[in-house]
Amino acid sequence: MNIKLVHTISVEDYNDLRSGVGWETLENEQAQRGIENTYYLVAAIKDERTIGLTRVISDGGYIALIADVIVNPDYQGQGIGKMLVEDALTFIETHLGKDELMVMVNLMAAKGKEKFYEKCGLRVRPNNEAGAGMCLYFNKK
Repeated sequence: MNIKLVHTISVEDYNDLRSGVGWETLENEQAQRGIENTYYLVAAIKDERTIGLTRVISDGGYIALIADVIVNPDYQGQGIGKMLVEDALTFIETHLGKDELMVMVNLMAAKGKEKFYEKCGLRVRPNNEAGAGMCLYFNKK
């Protein structure tokens, strides 16, 4: 499969990917701010079509969050998600971790996707060292 990795995405493609996997789309301005404030973005392109995306959010110090691991359902199960996550992890390791003793990579896996992320080297929480991941949504709709 001929996949090109790029480091930009349009708001329209971003929301198309979100919609395609059943996630809520964002208002254009909110989506644009999120894209612009992303520390690192990698998108998968096939035949000029954006088919996947992963974003890294970071403080530039020792914390990185892998967010928005999205692959168009027509292309899932073909290694694209793994390619995107591995690219993001390589970026984190070589840019944040190059001179640091430790970088903590966080990710909130969708239910049932934990095994996928374990294959990429992430550890399930809770475990003996760390409690469960947590979240809170503010939704004005």
